[in-house]
Amino acid sequence: MRTAFRRSTMLAAMLLAALALTASGTPARADRCEDIAKELKAQVDGVKIGITTGKTIYLSHPLAREFSLGCRGANFSNELYVKADRRKPKPEFFQLVASAGAIVFTIPKPDVLTGSTRCISRMGLLRGDSVKMRFRRLNMECTRTRNEAAIAITRGKDE
Repeated sequence: MRTAFRRSTMLAAMLLAALALTASGTPARADRCEDIAKELKAQVDGVKIGITTGKTIYLSHPLAREFSLGCRGANFSNELYVKADRRKPKPEFFQLVASAGAIVFTIPKPDVLTGSTRCISRMGLLRGDSVKMRFRRLNMECTRTRNEAAIAITRGKDE
C-alpha cells in the first residue's frame, strides 16, 4: 500500500509539473510576436507599430497601404500581410516585403525577394487575380484588385 501511495503521489506531481510548463508556454508566444514587431521597427526604416488585436499586430509603412503581422493561427506559425497601393508595386515595395519576411521567418532576404516577386508577377490574364504558391517552405498568396495588390506570406505550424 505504501508503494502505491508513493507512485500515485509521484504521478500527481509529474502531472502538475507538466501542466505548469504548458501553461507558462502560452504567454511566450505573444511576447515572441511582440519581439518580432519590435525587431521589424528597429531594422526596417519607416516601420511603426500600431494597435494589437488578438493575434494580429498592425504595422505601418509609407510604401504599404496595409501592413500586419499575424501570430500563431490555426494553420500557421507566423503570417506577414502587406498590401501595396498600386496594381503593379514598385521595387521598393518588394524590398520592404523581403526585409520584413527575412526577419519574421528567419530566412535569407534574397529568397523572400525572389518568392514575392514571382508571386506578384504570376498574376495576370492566364492565372487570374489570385495566385497561391510555395517557395522555400513559405506559403505565399497574392491577390490584386483594380488598383492594389497584396501578398500574404505564412509558414505552416509543422515547419
